[in-house]
Amino acid sequence: MSNRGPLYGLSAEIARKQAAKYDHELERQVRLWMGEVLGEPFPDAGFQEAMKDGTLLCNLANKLEPGSVKKIKTSKVPFMQMENISQFLQAAERYGLKRTDLFQTVDLYEGKGMNAVLDCLIALASQAKTKGVVTQTNPGVKVAAKNERNFSEEVLNQGKMEISLQYGSNKGATQSGMTAPGTYRHL
Repeated sequence: MSNRGPLYGLSAEIARKQAAKYDHELERQVRLWMGEVLGEPFPDAGFQEAMKDGTLLCNLANKLEPGSVKKIKTSKVPFMQMENISQFLQAAERYGLKRTDLFQTVDLYEGKGMNAVLDCLIALASQAKTKGVVTQTNPGVKVAAKNERNFSEEVLNQGKMEISLQYGSNKGATQSGMTAPGTYRHL
């Protein structure tokens, strides 16, 4: 007889710790943001239940970048619902999210990794803000723009002449009080 926890072999203690890390205030902000972007309030159902079939996420992707999800499947067959989630993840990556910001399809569909889902949606909100989507609710931060600088050879050479304080300072350093190796120190 196995002692399997509620989340695929995870102990009840680990499941409790994951639940404790979940930020309900952040979920509320993400719900409001998604409602603003979609132009309709987020469904009253639970967070996972409302997005489980993937249609809400596909509609969100199409609002942020029209045509990013070509065909949204409305079937109640689990495979088709997971296909919608997968299409959303592909659209989110094309939109500019890093692979590390994305969640696995089962994280949402089976509800076992809702922290990852929440983190992905926050990253999506940040990317949308960077691309000019303006909303009153901002669960993410604006991603910094690249600020590349080009220095002339003269400026680079001047920098080589300066000793950085990262290497320390030898001001006031002397060898007084040092004894030669192998000799005794007389007190």
